Amino acid sequence: MRIVKEYEERRNEILDTAERLFVSKGYMKTTVNDILREIGIAKGTFYHYFKSKEEVMDAIILRIVNTDVAAAKKIASNPNIPVIDKLFQILMAQMPKAGENKEKMIEQFHQPNNAEMHQKSLVQAIVHLTPVLTEVIEQGIKERVFVTVYPRETIEFLIASAQVIFDEGLFQWQPHEAMQRAKAFINMMETTLGAEKGTFDYMLAILLGQS
Repeated sequence: MRIVKEYEERRNEILDTAERLFVSKGYMKTTVNDILREIGIAKGTFYHYFKSKEEVMDAIILRIVNTDVAAAKKIASNPNIPVIDKLFQILMAQMPKAGENKEKMIEQFHQPNNAEMHQKSLVQAIVHLTPVLTEVIEQGIKERVFVTVYPRETIEFLIASAQVIFDEGLFQWQPHEAMQRAKAFINMMETTLGAEKGTFDYMLAILLGQS
C-alpha cells in the first residue's frame, strides 16, 4: 500500500507544480523542464507518470472536474435538500470562486492557443456531471416536479449550452445581454424539464442579487 501511496503523492506533486506554473507562466510558456526544475526530479521520473505536458494538463482538467463532481454528488445525495434547490446548488457549485486556482486555470483555457484544452474541459464537465444531474432530474420526475422522457439528454443539452453561452472567454456580453440570456436559459430549463412556469424564478432573483 505504501508503494501506491508514494505513486499518488509523486503524481499529485507533479500536477500541483505544473498547475502553479501554468497559472504563473502560462501553459504555452511552461516546459517539461520547468516542471522538472521546480520539483527537482529527473526527466525519466516525469515520464514514468506522464508522457507529455499535454497529458499533465488533461490530468489537471480531470482533477478539477472530479472535485466539482464530488461536490455535486454531496448535494444530490442530501435528502434534506428539495429537488429544485439541489439542481440550483449543483449549478452554482460549478462556478469558480474569485482567486481560486480553478478560476486561474479557466483563464488559461481562454488563451487563443489553448482552444483544444478548453474544448477538453467542456467535454469532461458534460460527461462527468451529466449522470449526477440526471439522478436529480429523475428524482424530480418521481416527485412530479418535472415531466420529461429524456432526463439525461435534456441535461446534456442544458449543460452544453450553458457552458458555451455563459463562457466569458467566448462571449463578452454586456450586463443586460447576460441577464437576458439568463432569463432565456431559465425559461428553457422550465420548458425542457416540464416544470411549472415560475419554478426557477427564484434562481434569477439570486443571480440578480449577485450581479
